[in-house]
Amino acid sequence: MTDPVVGLVLEGRYRLEERVARGGMSTVYAATDLRLHKTVAVKVMAEHLAHDPTFVDRFTREARAAAMLSHANVVGVSDQGSDQGLVFLVMELVRGRTLRDLLSARGRLTVAEAFAVLEPVLAGLTAAHRAGIVHRDIKPENVLIGVDGVVKVADFGLARAVVGTGQTSQTGGVLIGTVAYLSPEQLERGRADARSDIYAAGIVLYEMLTGQPPYGGDTPLAVAYQHVHHDVPAPSVEVPGLPWQVDELVARTTRRDPAGRPIDAGAFLAELSDVRRDLGIDPVPVPTGQSTAGPGTLRPTNRPTRPRPSDRHPSNPGTEVLGGRNARGGRTSMLPGMGAGPTTDVQGRRPGPARPRPGVPDHIRKRRARFAIAVVLLLAVTAGAIGWWFGEGRWTSTPELVGTEQAAALDLLREAGLDPDCCEEVWSEDVPAGTVLSTEPAAGAEAIRGTDVRLVVSKGKERYTVSPDLVGLPVEQVETELEDLPVQVTRGEDYDDEVPAGHVIRFDPAAGTELKRDQVVTVVVSQGRAPVAVPDVTGQSPEQATTNLESLGFTVERVGDGRSDAVDTGEVMAIDPAPAAGPVPFGSTVRIQVSAGLPLVAVPDVVGKSGDEAAQILQAAGLQVEATRFFGNSVLRQTPAAGEQVERGTSVTILLTFG
Repeated sequence: MTDPVVGLVLEGRYRLEERVARGGMSTVYAATDLRLHKTVAVKVMAEHLAHDPTFVDRFTREARAAAMLSHANVVGVSDQGSDQGLVFLVMELVRGRTLRDLLSARGRLTVAEAFAVLEPVLAGLTAAHRAGIVHRDIKPENVLIGVDGVVKVADFGLARAVVGTGQTSQTGGVLIGTVAYLSPEQLERGRADARSDIYAAGIVLYEMLTGQPPYGGDTPLAVAYQHVHHDVPAPSVEVPGLPWQVDELVARTTRRDPAGRPIDAGAFLAELSDVRRDLGIDPVPVPTGQSTAGPGTLRPTNRPTRPRPSDRHPSNPGTEVLGGRNARGGRTSMLPGMGAGPTTDVQGRRPGPARPRPGVPDHIRKRRARFAIAVVLLLAVTAGAIGWWFGEGRWTSTPELVGTEQAAALDLLREAGLDPDCCEEVWSEDVPAGTVLSTEPAAGAEAIRGTDVRLVVSKGKERYTVSPDLVGLPVEQVETELEDLPVQVTRGEDYDDEVPAGHVIRFDPAAGTELKRDQVVTVVVSQGRAPVAVPDVTGQSPEQATTNLESLGFTVERVGDGRSDAVDTGEVMAIDPAPAAGPVPFGSTVRIQVSAGLPLVAVPDVVGKSGDEAAQILQAAGLQVEATRFFGNSVLRQTPAAGEQVERGTSVTILLTFG
């Protein structure tokens, strides 16, 4: 029958060419990207699930989780969307087969081949774990082996980002996964972290070595019980001759207590490398199932040592769902053996009719009857628990978290069966940092267990600080640095004897002070040294005056000598700039003038004058008079002569005689 979806073009870009795989929840098609002209794989959600928010969310989460990863051993996802009623995501197309196909054909692998397959699986998981993503559904169906031998991890549909304590919880109140590979903590508490992927990878390693999972049973509950209550047996029990180091590796990675396992895929890969080195196992090509006999022909080597349960039907190799209800109120599919109708085992087989054995003793028949009654009672209790879960057990309400410290709020959400979406942080002037401000949904809202609750947490008061390291830097550089702070910057000026002009002296408020948004910060810029007052050094010797001025930072320059009545010869008589002019810039030049004696005056001509008149004239000129009288009162001659320059106060001798 022709698939009606083949030939459709989604979003005008992806033309579906052929169906390549089909599962219970989705179908994968080979398609052509009409825009980039390349072949891709398009995964289309099953029509009956496209209206269920839980599965649409899972589908979208797969796209987001895989898109976060860029690794050679992870199937890349490039697009996701919805068109013509189809919900889909676009992936790279891997031509080859799954590990399940390989094991179905080969039975089991050698130790070297198992390591060759597991190493790239762990490499891809390491990238996921380092990105904070837990796969939660590692199994042979999700390990793709390309025809070129490249191994890739696929189907991140159950992947969740870890929060809080590094764990994820069950999805939408429904535990989804493949029971043969679920870790004890997933089965008991619905919790998963990177170590849960390690457990599943250890189970896959066991299956590659022995050809079958470690546990089987008539019901999924029986298989789950063994995971929770029994240690995984050593592979050498099934395949004698396997090295004890391999047994120990399987035991370490499948311990029931998560704390005893490697912390993540990177640690598992390191231990695997150590075992390879200890055993001296050389790398071998990844088995692709191809042989020289032609395509699709496999060499039937390494068959299991004991009868192996038949595989599940290849058309539905999907993920089991333990209980749940979809968005329209209908029941989701349950694990085989939990619903009405004939019972099947975990491999999808329908067992044949029970055949009584003749000759069984009565006490054995009675024991079997009691066991059957116990099973019926157990199934009744299980059915009641499932009914309660589908009714009101999977619903919870959002607890009151406003005002609660963040760590306590996360614990309360997990106790209520909800997943924290943590955390959006906002500033608050009233609520301390780390305290919950609001939640979405709000407190008291009804929600399915596993629903994400978004927390808005206070970052405390919005405060900023100016780094003290900016003091002393050029003001232009400082203002550029402050552009990143939401404060208002102004500039002030001040003198400073140590900080060069144009550099920052200090801030107001001081650097390191907590500032509010838009608060004014003044950058105080140095104008250099403060002006200096010129001291009065008149009357000092030139040497002493120079020393005193230079100690204040002045440059001293001596100009030509002068004459002064007030200053003795050889002392400073004048300063420029004068002290009375006020302070001058630091480092200014000060000029000094030294006295060469009293001022000079020209001797007046008093020859022919009377003695009294001559004395008056000479004294008025600042000169002293010494008179020599010789029979008269008229000046006959004078010494120094008239017009000669002499110091003020010099004595002039006059000779008086008859005129």
